[in-house]
Amino acid sequence: MNTATLADPRPPLSARRPLHVVIVDEELPYPPTSGKRIRTLNLTRRLADRHRLTYLCHRNADPREAEEARTHFAELGIETVVVERVVPPKSGPRFYARLAANLLSRLPYSVASHNSRALRRAIRTYAASHHVDLWHCEWTPYAEPLRCLPGGRRLVMAHNVESLIWQRYFENETQPLKRWYIRRQWRKFRRFETRALREADLTIAVSPEDASLFRRDFGVETVDVVDNGVDTEYFRPSPGPRDPDRILFLGSLDWRPNLDAVNQLLEHLHPAVRRDRPSATFCIVGRNPPPALRRRTESLPGVELHADVGDVRPFLAGSAVMVVPLRIGGGSRLKILEALATGLPVVSTRVGAEGLALEDGRHLTVRETVPELAGALLECLGHPAPALARAEEGRRRVLERYDWDILADRLERIWLDCAH
Repeated sequence: MNTATLADPRPPLSARRPLHVVIVDEELPYPPTSGKRIRTLNLTRRLADRHRLTYLCHRNADPREAEEARTHFAELGIETVVVERVVPPKSGPRFYARLAANLLSRLPYSVASHNSRALRRAIRTYAASHHVDLWHCEWTPYAEPLRCLPGGRRLVMAHNVESLIWQRYFENETQPLKRWYIRRQWRKFRRFETRALREADLTIAVSPEDASLFRRDFGVETVDVVDNGVDTEYFRPSPGPRDPDRILFLGSLDWRPNLDAVNQLLEHLHPAVRRDRPSATFCIVGRNPPPALRRRTESLPGVELHADVGDVRPFLAGSAVMVVPLRIGGGSRLKILEALATGLPVVSTRVGAEGLALEDGRHLTVRETVPELAGALLECLGHPAPALARAEEGRRRVLERYDWDILADRLERIWLDCAH
């Protein structure tokens, strides 16, 4: 007899009526070129077969991408309500003028810049003409435009503890003026995040650690967890040989924590590793690298930059080890899960591996300082068998805990409980 079933008074998922869920987000998460998009798309497409979903968001900045995304969501049977938005540039005098003007706002810059009048109007219009069981905010800053609703059940998907990221920006910044400004943004985000999550009917964290922090430090009482995951059918071990000298870094290159990690890699890890192993090659793979990074990598021996690749699996299959030298970040790293799903050994900092139920020395290697990271990478290159054994243990953990099908079932039950 299944005692777990007897202990749960809720009816099975199949017996509960479908919901109409409106997901409010920055843009349509397609193509899946970033960790956030990968997570959102994998969960959303699985639940689109079971519930009526509407995606309400700003138009993707790239016109071709916007059209591809609209077509893809139509094929999934997901209604889209897309509003126009002019994306302000993140450089030049006007950008710095907007940053200065934000000093007078109660909202952090990355919240205020997404809180468009057009989006708020679209939310109110849709709510007035449709029955909605649940409003799902897919990124914490979009809890602000949702405040225009007079009522309705709503939850917030917290991909990160946003204020923790800003705290780490502050702790790692050395330039005095930037440090002063970042400190103000950190404090604004702490106030905003506390209010936004307390106002929601439910917060979904991506790791038990984030959930615990929300409860303990933010006073958020209703928190649940849906981990980040991986498509274990798509990311699988490859029978081909691995390059014994290739070290892989994988991640979006338009996200500040990743750029900070790449800077650490190029400035410190690259010379430290190549001093002892001149044949070592650092392979950096990611979307939207800034021009300065392109120029920098062109002049460095033993460094390759592969931008905007269509399929990262050949790089996962052909490398000897993945390095995750993150000092700033939150949530949990999908790229580590993808690497382990393919059997690729991983060397990471504590910040890089946080939020994942993985053990140092069993599933991956966790080190903090540059000499420790360099030593761990050299050990993996020089003695691959123990590293591959750890990666195989990591793959088993991924299969049992981090498959998207399991996580979609988890999110569905949360939706149903929250809506009813």
